[in-house]
Amino acid sequence: MTYDEIVTMLEESGLPTAYDHFAEGESPDPPFTCFLFPGSDNVFADNVVWQKIDELNIELYTDKKDPDIESKIEDILTAHELPYEKSEVWIEDEKMYEVLYQTEIIGG
Repeated sequence: MTYDEIVTMLEESGLPTAYDHFAEGESPDPPFTCFLFPGSDNVFADNVVWQKIDELNIELYTDKKDPDIESKIEDILTAHELPYEKSEVWIEDEKMYEVLYQTEIIGG
């Protein structure tokens, strides 16, 4: 799955989406998503990268707990056959919840 395919996939949610963050002063009101590739988990063989595997984090930001939006994101990930781990945190300074979906993209 490529960068553009991930953007297209996340656009299915109907939420504003950005890579890593929105520019200063351009952040939309929640809910919105951001995504990034924080690292890789490549498989090596014979001193080369045999299989490229990119880590993918999808961050959902809401100003209140919203199980319906979370289900929508999870349905999109499932439809695209992306298994994920999910965690959640309240960001006091921003007064927002961040729901983090962590997955990996093979051959990204």
